[in-house]
Parts: sequence; C-alpha cells; structure tokens
Amino acid sequence: MVGETVSPLREPPVRGVENHDGAIVLRLGGELDLYNADDVRGALADALATEPTRIVVDLAEVNFIDSTALGVLIEARSKLGRNDLLLAAPQLETRRTLQVSGLARTLPVRDSVDEALAG
Repeated sequence: MVGETVSPLREPPVRGVENHDGAIVLRLGGELDLYNADDVRGALADALATEPTRIVVDLAEVNFIDSTALGVLIEARSKLGRNDLLLAAPQLETRRTLQVSGLARTLPVRDSVDEALAG
C-alpha cells in the first residue's frame, strides 16, 4: 500500500561458529526470542554433536534476549554441564536480563570470549 513501509527481515541470530582447540564459540547477535529460538537451539545441538570441551556463547552482538531464548541456554547447559557452557561478553541490557532471570547465578558469565576460553 502507498505510504506503508515494510520492515526489513531480521538477521539470523547465529552470526558464526568457530572451533578453538576443541572448544566451540557460538557467536549470536540481534534479538534472541521466540521467533528464532529454534535457530539457536539447532546451532547449540550442532555444537554439542561435535563433543566439544566447552561451548562459549558470545553475546556481544545480542541486544535483546527473552525467556524462550534463556530456556534454550538452560537446555544446552543441562546437556553439556554447568562449567562447560559459558556466556561471554553480554552487553548491559543482556547482562541485566541474565541477572534478573537468575541465569547469571547458574551459568558462568565472562566479560570476553578470550576469558571464557581460558576457563
């Protein structure tokens, strides 16, 4: 229709997957929510299938995360183990959501990917 603007398609939430000496870094970005939680779940399942020493979820480019996406992280933690799934580099709003939800108390959160890879 005339005068209407169509919003651009959202970018995929999975921005990259890297192997670092047996550890997988899953780089996520944008909004993580009900609409793309299955994409994140699939990427985590693929990473788990490689039997990594640990998975680092890089949240540096994430600007929003909802309860559905938080649930996906909890599912992955239950399959891999608490100390083998780490969250890295969350920005202020994402960090706040992790703290309010209590997830920051159950999953290790590191300030950078390098820090998470180091242990």
